[in-house]
Amino acid sequence: MNSSRLRILAVGKVRRRWIQEGIDLYRKRLPGLQIQELRDSTREKEADALRAAQRPDEQLVVLTEEGETFGSVPFAEWLEQASHDRIAFVIGGANGLTDAFKAEARWTLSLSPMTFPHELARLILIEQLFRAQSILQGSPYHRA
Repeated sequence: MNSSRLRILAVGKVRRRWIQEGIDLYRKRLPGLQIQELRDSTREKEADALRAAQRPDEQLVVLTEEGETFGSVPFAEWLEQASHDRIAFVIGGANGLTDAFKAEARWTLSLSPMTFPHELARLILIEQLFRAQSILQGSPYHRA
């Protein structure tokens, strides 16, 4: 898995130090991964900012509790199948994303049917991206 083709578009800043430390740890392990933070605002303005931040060659994957759920191995397999695509994972702000924006996504992904703060969702997503890379490389990090 080439992490340089993956990007995270995230509304809001990470304010909790322990979450930022976890994000930093996994970013060191995924050196090509980019994270672009966007300012919180209304859901409509956030959607406009996310559209403006999307690159023309990127496929949007929106994180939402209504999205499809995967185990770690199927998620890694999905990333491998999409290995020629540039993917932007989108994490909305505290008020979520508009239905119209969600409808524009190539795919919707749920990390869990539970709701997480956007900061924690970012950490969980980055860990799962690292885990997917480990699975695809046969690393002992993932123990099924």
